[in-house]
Amino acid sequence: MKFLDEAKIYIRSGDGGAGCVSFRREKFLPDGGPDGGNGGRGGSVIAECVSGLNTLIDYRYQQHFKAKKGQHGMGSQRSGLSADDLILKLPVGTQIIENDGETIVADLTKIGQIVVLAEGGKGGRGNESFKSSTNRAPREFTPGVEGRERWLWLRLKLMSDAGLLGLPNAGKSTFLAATSRAKPKIADYPFTTLAPQLGVVYVDDKEFVLADIPGLIEGAHEGVGLGLKFLGHVERAGILLHLVDGTQEDVVSAYKTIRRELKLYGARLAKMPELVALNKCDALTPQEIKEKSAALKKASRKKVWPISAVSGDGVKPILREMMKVIEAKCKEEEKEAYAS
Repeated sequence: MKFLDEAKIYIRSGDGGAGCVSFRREKFLPDGGPDGGNGGRGGSVIAECVSGLNTLIDYRYQQHFKAKKGQHGMGSQRSGLSADDLILKLPVGTQIIENDGETIVADLTKIGQIVVLAEGGKGGRGNESFKSSTNRAPREFTPGVEGRERWLWLRLKLMSDAGLLGLPNAGKSTFLAATSRAKPKIADYPFTTLAPQLGVVYVDDKEFVLADIPGLIEGAHEGVGLGLKFLGHVERAGILLHLVDGTQEDVVSAYKTIRRELKLYGARLAKMPELVALNKCDALTPQEIKEKSAALKKASRKKVWPISAVSGDGVKPILREMMKVIEAKCKEEEKEAYAS
């Protein structure tokens, strides 16, 4: 299934059915009273957060969604039927945004979450509802209320517990493939990953979701390369694993390039917990590992984890450390939810 994380859609709720003007006409009752029924309600357009989806590809080929109109009222005090609601099924992590591209209408973060995007028009009143002691034969009725129309943006931000960051060819896809059952494309050239990949990582009978984000380059926060399009996918993560290719000459510059892009991008990325790993250590001598780890530690002011995604050296300990941070975040969120 092709990955698509942004789509623009047009929605319109259904008009309400018109009220009816009718009078009771039966044998021996030639001048019966008013009996026009009310119109039915138009269908609403509703967004529902469902499981089993991880792309917005369905909204690329169909962009217009219109709910049906309510049925008109009828004689004999028969009200029109209300139209069925139109439900848009969206993956977890979808943000629904106004046409201005900034105002967030809804943020779908939980399975089963429902948001009414456009309420159906109310049905009109039939003449039976206008009957009074002074007006025994009213001919008044009201038309149904028109439905609401609007253009909206759908933007998907992957719901992952952890995110992989690094320059192109830093070994992120290899790391994801080695630690989960995900099968990302792997090759020895930059930009192999052209779309985010999710994998479930198992460590000590526990699991968490890890996202492999396409490699960032300088200027990513301004849309250079693939960066701006995919940085948003790690905003929801609990921790970032920053992989630095140990085989390149200047590992400090590589680290600082990514950190600079995170800071310029804004949001909360620059302040998120981060683990720094010197990858591809299987291709380095012990002296090179020592020197490059020391340089990275000085630049990042963090512990540096020498690893090799290919051989598996050092991978298990860093996964356990990631699991600790993720569990601590979950406990904190549970405490906040309980307090509120």
